[in-house]
Amino acid sequence: MTTTKENDKPKDLTFKYNRFLYGAFVALGLYFLLAKKDIPTAMSNFGIALIFDPFDQKVMWQNRSLYQRVWLIVHIIILFVLLVVWLSQKF
Repeated sequence: MTTTKENDKPKDLTFKYNRFLYGAFVALGLYFLLAKKDIPTAMSNFGIALIFDPFDQKVMWQNRSLYQRVWLIVHIIILFVLLVVWLSQKF
């Protein structure tokens, strides 16, 4: 006979999975950007990486520490710079 507590909740692993997936998509973006020179694919991978917020998603934007906000803003700026570079090559 085993005893279980009724208040036991399963561990929330989304933080670890999000951080892993964020890193994987950033790595894929760097691979396509640096090795393959494929800017559109790199942009899409960098954009998908933002879906998996590497920080605690339960914390509101105003309550996040400065380095987290700077990190995410720089990520978006890199994404837009790649977009401008790609469009300038296209036209």
